[in-house]
Amino acid sequence: MNAIPALLDHLVLATPDLAATVADFTRRTGVAPAPGGVHVGLGTRNYLVSLGGTRYLEIIGPDPEQSAPGEPRPFDVDGLTVPRTVTWAISPPDLDAAIAAARAQGYDPGPAQSMSRRKPDGTLLRWRLTDGDDAHPSGLVPFLIDWSATVHPTASGLPTTPLLSLTASAPEPDEIRPLLAALGTDLDLTAGPVGISFTVDTPLGAVDFG
Repeated sequence: MNAIPALLDHLVLATPDLAATVADFTRRTGVAPAPGGVHVGLGTRNYLVSLGGTRYLEIIGPDPEQSAPGEPRPFDVDGLTVPRTVTWAISPPDLDAAIAAARAQGYDPGPAQSMSRRKPDGTLLRWRLTDGDDAHPSGLVPFLIDWSATVHPTASGLPTTPLLSLTASAPEPDEIRPLLAALGTDLDLTAGPVGISFTVDTPLGAVDFG
């Protein structure tokens, strides 16, 4: 099993208090995450850290400058009491082909939908991803993302904490493994409560996050 899954695009660390979690990450790693942008209308904003190559960490939480949206914020941030790594994303070479291939193998990752966020400099980024409402409820099965013509977040000179490993646990790992295979990826899975953990290399040494 590889320490880093095939096609990994990014990890999602969701939090009920974005400022506090960014400050904690900075304290623990010695690396300050960069402002990512605002998800207009969804009530969230994010900060980003490169995990090396074209992989990155997204720290996402409520945006205090936006009014509460009329629907739950992404990644269930409204239901969190502590920061948690809630899911991950892969970037296949062809999003539509990957969706079709997964469906042919018995797993439907959901339809692709368009998303966007506005960077601090005002630039609007657009991408497509599979609908989270159709994803496996554990968060252990990644959603799929296609940045198409948009510059990838890691191309903008993000601060870096290289990813050393990504692991997860589930009550029934053998239920998850075929779904990962249908998406062309894998994950180091053990039996236990649902959870995702990762380790990054930092100026202060290896640091674990859950």
